[in-house]
Amino acid sequence: MLMTVHLQGWLAGLACMFSTGIVFQILVRPCSNGEGVFFCPQSPKACSIVGKRYRTDYHFQPPKNWINDPCGSMYYNGVYHEFYQYNPNGSYNPNISYNIVWGHSVSMDLINWINLEPAIEPDTPSDISGCWTGSATILSGDQPIIIYTGLLDIQKHQVQNIALPKNRSDPYLREWTKAHNNPVIQPVVPGLNSSQFRDPTTGWIGPDGLWRIAVGAELNGYSAALLYKSEDFLNWTRVEHPLYSSNSSNMWECLDFFAVLPGSGGGLDLSSAIPNGAKHVLKVSMNCTDDMYMIGVYDLKRDAFVPDTVLDDSRLWPRIDYGNFYASKSFFDSKHGRRIIWAWSSETDSSSDDVAKGWAGIHSIPRTIWLDSHGKQLLQWPVEEIESLRTNEINHQALELKKGDLFEIKGIETLQADVEIDFELTSINDADPFDPSWLFDTEKHCREAGASVHGGIGPFGLVILASDNMEEHTDVHFRVYKSQQNYMVLMCSDLRRSSLRPGLYTPAYGGFFEFDFEKERKISLRTLIDRSAVESFGGGGRVCIMARVYPVALVDDIGCAHMYAFNNGSATVIVPQLRAWSMRRAQASV
Repeated sequence: MLMTVHLQGWLAGLACMFSTGIVFQILVRPCSNGEGVFFCPQSPKACSIVGKRYRTDYHFQPPKNWINDPCGSMYYNGVYHEFYQYNPNGSYNPNISYNIVWGHSVSMDLINWINLEPAIEPDTPSDISGCWTGSATILSGDQPIIIYTGLLDIQKHQVQNIALPKNRSDPYLREWTKAHNNPVIQPVVPGLNSSQFRDPTTGWIGPDGLWRIAVGAELNGYSAALLYKSEDFLNWTRVEHPLYSSNSSNMWECLDFFAVLPGSGGGLDLSSAIPNGAKHVLKVSMNCTDDMYMIGVYDLKRDAFVPDTVLDDSRLWPRIDYGNFYASKSFFDSKHGRRIIWAWSSETDSSSDDVAKGWAGIHSIPRTIWLDSHGKQLLQWPVEEIESLRTNEINHQALELKKGDLFEIKGIETLQADVEIDFELTSINDADPFDPSWLFDTEKHCREAGASVHGGIGPFGLVILASDNMEEHTDVHFRVYKSQQNYMVLMCSDLRRSSLRPGLYTPAYGGFFEFDFEKERKISLRTLIDRSAVESFGGGGRVCIMARVYPVALVDDIGCAHMYAFNNGSATVIVPQLRAWSMRRAQASV
């Protein structure tokens, strides 16, 4: 029988405290966090990471070695293709040795994968130092084609190349042939930094019937999406003006440009006519950490992207994901009429750990992405196919979480789980005031307003991957604030106590979304737990946070990982429904 336990009190200075307020009397030892001496739990004996305990069971990763950006994703003749940046020689960053290739895997359902030989390798003068990120386009006549960045030399001079399938009758498109006129685009633009010119987008057709692509670049010290036209996708001419440019940063990479229809969960195919009322999205990857986006219109007369809102400070731009999620790539899934997006999630342990493990990097769960009914925000949700891995469902209803309450979720495999929970607010009167300055650094605010800091409404949420004595745990939680116009919800994924291993990057990720209390009243949270991956979706996909964790208990198999729903705010929170499932391992053929 599951029970709700009311927990009170703190034991400040004598033990590390569980973030909802619970205290465990455990062995302690003095240690330092670089800012002084405090007391924390005695760590267990050193453990080995060489085993497979951190490998995910249903997030995409090849059998071994390093991966990073997804590139060239497409659905073609009944098969999903996932190309990706891959190091065939080891689990270290291949940009050090200039031997990056295009790995290749195929699937019928985006969940179970067949691993194939690399599709594109550096073996011509136009890519001899590396085959970098690019995109796939399906031309008229059902012709798939790839455009990708090649490295000419170790000075990283970058050009754009074309590859086509050698045999289209092969359902897996195993072999690819490079175009005879590669490189098809060279960095011959005044003011262009030739080492910052990469990652071409999927192509789209303009009203003149010509194909277009955009390439990320640094132009005169600013970030730009350079625009190119072609009649046959093999011979390209630069348009004099960029698709869009900004002085917000020096370089945009891993560009994505696609159309969306407000309020429609379906996707749009850029190779077809775009309906009236559609918006366009320009996604850029910047600072090696953030995938930001702008919503606007594609001005056909000017052949340019015009954002609805221009924010000079890029810290205020909306993000695809507020966690460990970079170099995202989307594609139109013609099978289900939807747009799919996913990204690279890097390891946050050390390079030596990656070498010891023999692998590094995973991809997020494929997500359906669409535009909300107001035309202001992108929404995301895991593809429905992931539900095929669910088993052993548990269901709880009408739970009441008062201040300090902790409800343990039992009956499922907590290391591999899918959890859906709704939090219903009984009152909004206790909401603390919102400070707009928090938007400039949500991670800082999540650190300062952690799950152990009592608030008016919140923090409430989930504690996952918790060890028996709470030495290790990760929490995903919400807080509700009152702004001048409406309410703002802060969603945090706090990794600061996720592992006792030294030398890990353990941030407190966070993002805000608007909340209409009169219309909604409920705040939803879905969290996918996959050993070292924690992927969370708040408010119906308004804020998404991908995280990587490395609990010591997971490696040593000490006890089991616990999971809790909690409330540490003054206002009572109702959980009208909590559903959770164990997740089976996805099939992977090598």
